[in-house]
Amino acid sequence: MPRVVVTGLGAVSPIGNDVPTFWKNLVKGVSGAGPITGFDATDFPVRIACEVKDFDPGQWMDRKMARRTALVTQFALAATRQALQDADLTIDESNRDNVGVVIATGGGGIGLAEEGTRILIEKGPRCVSPLLLPGLMPNAVSCLVSIETGARGPILTSTLACASGNYSMIEAYHFLQRGEADVIIAGGAESASTPLSFAALGRMGALSTRNDDPLHASRPFEADRDGFVYGEGAGIMVLETEEHALARGAKIYAEVLGGRLTGDAYHITAPDPEGDGAVRAMLGALQSAGLTPTDADVIYAHGTSTPLNDVTETKAIKRAFGEHAYKLAITATKSMVGHLMGGAGAISSLAAALTLQEGILPPTINHDRPDPECDLDYVPNEARRIDAKVALVNAFGFGGQNVVLVMKRYSS
Repeated sequence: MPRVVVTGLGAVSPIGNDVPTFWKNLVKGVSGAGPITGFDATDFPVRIACEVKDFDPGQWMDRKMARRTALVTQFALAATRQALQDADLTIDESNRDNVGVVIATGGGGIGLAEEGTRILIEKGPRCVSPLLLPGLMPNAVSCLVSIETGARGPILTSTLACASGNYSMIEAYHFLQRGEADVIIAGGAESASTPLSFAALGRMGALSTRNDDPLHASRPFEADRDGFVYGEGAGIMVLETEEHALARGAKIYAEVLGGRLTGDAYHITAPDPEGDGAVRAMLGALQSAGLTPTDADVIYAHGTSTPLNDVTETKAIKRAFGEHAYKLAITATKSMVGHLMGGAGAISSLAAALTLQEGILPPTINHDRPDPECDLDYVPNEARRIDAKVALVNAFGFGGQNVVLVMKRYSS
C-alpha cells in the first residue's frame, strides 16, 4: 500500500490566520479567548469565546464569493490556499482529476440558517436569500473548495461533531491508499459563533462561565475546570502519496500511518465513563499503523476542559497504554484555541505534524492545580523540546464517536 505524507499546511485560528503565526503563538502558550464580538452577548450567561480575529476574506476570494458563502467556508478556503501554496502545488488540467477534497465540519453554515430564520420571521418569505440553502449545507465547504481550486477528484464532507476534523484525515488517507487520488486537501473548519448556538450550549452547561477572566477559562485537566471555550477557524493539510510527493520534489512534514473510528453506544453528549470507545480507538489506531502502545511518544489530547471529558480521557489513556501512559507527553491545544468543534481534530493534527518535524511540543496552558484524577504529563504551561517519532491525535465527538489518528516523523 502507498505511504501517505503531509506536504502542505494552512490555518485560520483564534491565535493566528496563517501557520507561522498560529504555531508561534501555540508554542508560546498564547490564549485566543476574549469577549464575544460576533453578536451582542450582554444577556447571555456565557460571553466569551476564542474567535478568529482580523480575518479578511477578500485576501483569499473575490468579494462576491465572500458575500455568498458562510464564514466556515471562507475559513476553509483561506486555509486551503495557504496549504496549497505551502505545498508548492498548482492544480491544473494535468492533475485536477487526481486531487480530492475531504473537509469536515460540525455545524456547516449554521449561522446562515439562524440569520435566514430571523429574516423569514421579521420580513417574510420573499426576503429570504435564494442562496441560503447552498450556503448553509455542510458539504458546501468541500464543494466550494473544489470549485475554487479546480480539484475534481473525490469530494467528501464528514460530519462527526467534535471528531469530524480527525476523521477527514483518516478518510483522505484511505482515498490515497486505495489509489483513488494522488493528492487530497484534507482538514476541518467551523464557525458557529451565533446567539442560538451559545444559548443552547450555555443551557447544556458545556461552556466555561469565566466571563471575567477569558484568558484562563480553558483549563484542560485542571481541578477547577468548568467547561470548554468555544473556538472557530480551520486547519487544512495537503496529503499525498509518498511517490507523488517525491516525484515533484515536495517537502514532507510527517507521515500519516492510519487511524480508527469507534462508537460508545452510550449517550448523545456524555462520554462512556470508563472510556471504552476511546480505548478501542487508540489501540485500534496503533494496530492499524503496525505499532504497539510503547511506540507512542506524544498525544494531542481531546482535552476539552469539561469535567467529564478530561477524567474520562485520562482513564482511557491509562487503560490503553498501561504504565507507558506515564511516559507520554500529552498536550491540549484547546487550552489556547478553544474548541473548534468540527475543526478541532484538524488543527491538532496540523500541530502534531509540526511537532514531529520540529521537535517542539506546545504546552497545555492554565495548568496550575491538576485534578488528582488527571495525573499524567500534560506538558504544563511551557513548551517542551522533544524527540518524538510517533504522535496520536485524539478526538471524541457528541454521540459517542471516537476518532484517533496516528502520525509519524517522516523518514525515507
